[in-house]
Amino acid sequence: MPSIVEYAAAQIDAETFRRDIVAPCRPVVLRGLVREWPVVKAATVSTSAFGEYLARFVTDRTMEAFIGSADVAGRYFYSEDLNGFNFERRAMTLRAALDHILSEPVTGQTVYAGSLSVAEFLPGFAAENALSLLDGTAAPRIWLGHASRVATHYDAFDNLACVILGRRRFTLYPPEAIADLYVGPIDHTMAGQPVSLAASAAPDDPRFPRFAQIRDQALTAELEAGDALYLPKLWWHQIEATAPANGLINYWWDAFSSGPDAPHTSMLLAMIAIAERPQPEREAWRAFFDHYVFRSAGHPLAHLPPEQHGILGPLKANYGRIRAYVLQMLRG
Repeated sequence: MPSIVEYAAAQIDAETFRRDIVAPCRPVVLRGLVREWPVVKAATVSTSAFGEYLARFVTDRTMEAFIGSADVAGRYFYSEDLNGFNFERRAMTLRAALDHILSEPVTGQTVYAGSLSVAEFLPGFAAENALSLLDGTAAPRIWLGHASRVATHYDAFDNLACVILGRRRFTLYPPEAIADLYVGPIDHTMAGQPVSLAASAAPDDPRFPRFAQIRDQALTAELEAGDALYLPKLWWHQIEATAPANGLINYWWDAFSSGPDAPHTSMLLAMIAIAERPQPEREAWRAFFDHYVFRSAGHPLAHLPPEQHGILGPLKANYGRIRAYVLQMLRG
């Protein structure tokens, strides 16, 4: 499989990160980015030292953990009929989950606690384990668990994933692979995002013939504690935690947002407005989207002087006007 471009931590500052890593919208491994974090230094001593370090911050706040039986082997997924899941959701404190995760799985049972706000569950942790590449608007979240495999999915935000304990293997597919991944339901998911059914199936599963064409084109990255991976929004990724106990801190943010409205919201609105119209009409709207939104031929009013661009002038100056116009139309 192809590998991902890598940078050494010493080569990266905030400006370089935004210009050379985030703007091209390609995955990049950042070796040793958080090697100096106290939590990583504790993890390099031992799993017990890692647990003792986190214990300084952990609260008794309750969260929802995934509990997998021995036959699941940490591969959290749907049930065979897609109506349910192959794991149990159980409320417990992070302190209790951490005790389970840092010990051997009981009778093969695995525990996974994901996407927990560091500010809420580990107050004070972020101050000691800070990241200078981001401007502070991206809040850290923590993921802890036994060895596991998280099904191939995408995020609607840019993602910086930092390994703090154990090892992680990322398998990535570009956004344009979506049709070949055979994506499951978008409103019945394990943790919010739809997942690829094909990537979790046996090789050459006859239900997913197109996936065979892209399986070997996936990008892969192996990360140790202290390493990080930048994942642009909409890149599909499977995450395997391969050590007996594993931990990760991630940051989600929209690197080039012009306002509060997310592209994903626009896609859902376009679905109900366009998706089931006749194909010729959909093709006509595709041409208009390409012209006004994706702008493959440049600015749609490049043939006019800037002062005649109206609401198609600089977005920073016109964002509020366009948004008010859209909200007025949505209200009927």
